[in-house]
Amino acid sequence: MRIVLGLEYCGVGFCGWQSQLQGCGVQDALEAAVSIIAGEKTSIIAAGRTDTGVHAALQVVHFDTTVTRPLTAWVRGVNSHLPAGVAVLWAREVGADFHARFAATHRGYRYVLLNHPVRPAINDGLIGWYHRPLDAAAMNLAAAHLIGQHDFSAFRAAACQAKSPVKELRRAHIERRGEYLLCDFHADGFLHHMVRNLMGCLVQVGAGAQPPGWMHEILIGRDRALAAPTFDGAGLYLTHIRYPAHFGLPETSDRWLYA
Repeated sequence: MRIVLGLEYCGVGFCGWQSQLQGCGVQDALEAAVSIIAGEKTSIIAAGRTDTGVHAALQVVHFDTTVTRPLTAWVRGVNSHLPAGVAVLWAREVGADFHARFAATHRGYRYVLLNHPVRPAINDGLIGWYHRPLDAAAMNLAAAHLIGQHDFSAFRAAACQAKSPVKELRRAHIERRGEYLLCDFHADGFLHHMVRNLMGCLVQVGAGAQPPGWMHEILIGRDRALAAPTFDGAGLYLTHIRYPAHFGLPETSDRWLYA
C-alpha cells in the first residue's frame, strides 16, 4: 500500500531535505524512523527538496510498504523515533496513482524577514535578517513583474536539475507586520534557489538600491549573473502543497507559526 505523510521540520542542524552519505538530511531521519515502524527498509519520496537550513511548515512525502499499520502508527509511532526537529502531522492511505512530487499542482513558500538594525538572537536560524529599512510597497511593485508564466533562468541556481526554467508564479506578496516582512510565493513549481534569489533582488529594491522596474529587467534578461546574490536560507519555509481534490489531502498546516 502507499502511505502519504504530512510533516514539519526545522532545518537547523540538517543539511537539507535530501539524503546524504553522512546521514544529515531530513530524509535520512524520516526513512530510519519509518523503517523501524514498518519493520522493513523504506524509501521516502518528497514533494520537493529544501536546502540546508530551510524549514517546512508542511512537507508531503509518500512511501510504499507491504505491511499494514493503523494510521496512528505512521504518526505517533514514527514521531517516537524522529529527532526533535522533525514531526509527522498526519498520515493517509492513497492509491498507486499518487506521487508526492509529480502529482502536486501548487507549492508555496514564505520567507520571514526581520527588518531591524540589530541581528536576531533568540530566533537565530529561524528567520532572515536585513539591517537597513525596507520599503514593502516598493518590493510589492517589483514582485508584480514576476506574476504569470515566465522563464525564471535569472533566478535559477547553476546546480538546478529542473528540465525547464519556465514556471507560473501565481502569488508574490510582501506584508509588513511590525519589524517583520512576510514574503509569500506560490507557483506550480520552483527552481533550485528560486525563492532565495528572488528575495535577494527584492531586498535590493526595498533598500532603495534598485527601482521596482529593475525586477522586470532581470527577469527578461534571463542571466543569473545580473541578479542579486542568493539570500540567506534561514527565513525560508515550505508552507503549501496542493494536490487534486480527489486525494483529499490538507494543502497547508493550520499550525503555521507566522500566520
